[in-house]
Parts: sequence; C-alpha cells; structure tokens
Amino acid sequence: MTGIDALALKAAGGALAAEAARFSGYGWMRGTSGNLSIVMQREPLVLAVTASGLDKSELTDADIVLIDAAGRAASADDPRAPSAEAGLHAHIAARTGAGAIFHVHALDAVVAGHRWPEGVELRDLEMLKGIGHAAHGESILIPVIANDQDMVIESERFDSVYAPPTPRTAEVPALIVAGHGMYAWGADVAAARRHLEIAEWMLRFTVATR
Repeated sequence: MTGIDALALKAAGGALAAEAARFSGYGWMRGTSGNLSIVMQREPLVLAVTASGLDKSELTDADIVLIDAAGRAASADDPRAPSAEAGLHAHIAARTGAGAIFHVHALDAVVAGHRWPEGVELRDLEMLKGIGHAAHGESILIPVIANDQDMVIESERFDSVYAPPTPRTAEVPALIVAGHGMYAWGADVAAARRHLEIAEWMLRFTVATR
C-alpha cells in the first residue's frame, strides 16, 4: 500500500486521461504509444503513470499505475505492470524536481533528433520565452540521447546531458530520445503541457526551415 489518497489518485488519473486525449488528437500518442506521469508523493517518491498497453485516446481516470523511484509497481494491490519507460519518468522527477513528466512520439522531434544527434540548437524564436529563455541573444540546446530499452542506461544518458537551472540560467525542460520520441516536464501538469507543446512547435519550425 502507498497511502495515496483515493480522491487525489482519481484526480491525477483524470488529469492524465485528459492530457493523453489532447496529445492523441495532435497525433503524438498514436495507439498505445507514449506515457504521462504526475508525482503523487516526494518522500518516498511515488508517481502515477498512464497504464501500459491501452489506447491513449480512450483512457479513464482509473487507467494509471503507481510506481516508485525505480519505476517499479508501488502498489501490491495492482496487478498491472508499469510501462517499461516508467523508470525514466521517476528519474526525471527525482533529478529535476518536476511534478509532471510527459513522453510523446511527436514526429518532428524524432526527425530533429535524427538530423542533429548532438542536440538541436534553438535561438531567436519568440516561443523560447515559453520555456523560460530569452527570445533573442540566447542559444539553447534540446539534448538528444540514444534509445535503449534499459531505463537505467537511459537515466545515465539523461544525467550526461541535463543541465540543472542556476541563479542565472533556466533549465531546458525537454529531451529527445533518438528514433523514439520526446520528454518534457514541469512543476505541474499545466507547465509540463506548455513545455511540451512549445518545444514541439520550435522543433517543427526548425525541421521545416533549417
């Protein structure tokens, strides 16, 4: 048992179902692809993650699985297995302090990762302000890591490219996994959605124009 309040869990499930439906409508979570998570508890870390193997356009507030800091099932009462990618969600939450982590299979992010495997440089775009950076005079890099089925390896790769915020610089709250998709995160659901949508727009623009 995790001790997570049932009403809080239902609310988290409803929020994730709504976001999954939104992103499915964009074509970013086709079929059963992608996964979204919300941090339910910090100490010890517990996340609610969209259940694996379900059509993401049709989720309900019950279609979530609780995971621990290692991405393992956190509730002995739930027979469903978490997504194989749950471990990276938990790692990003622990490493960045994010309250929500979204992973989608947006095509332009995959194309950008293929074209620029060392990272996708962005500058002089007004939309940069939406992820905490200056619209002009600043260059940021959306990092790209190689894909692997082992989330311990993926977590190590995340650490190798992640630059935490400092008093003078904001983080880049997005990551591309080559040949796979992208992750974005934020303090809460609204921030994670905003970062994901804005990062995808800038990647789409870059793929179209560079």
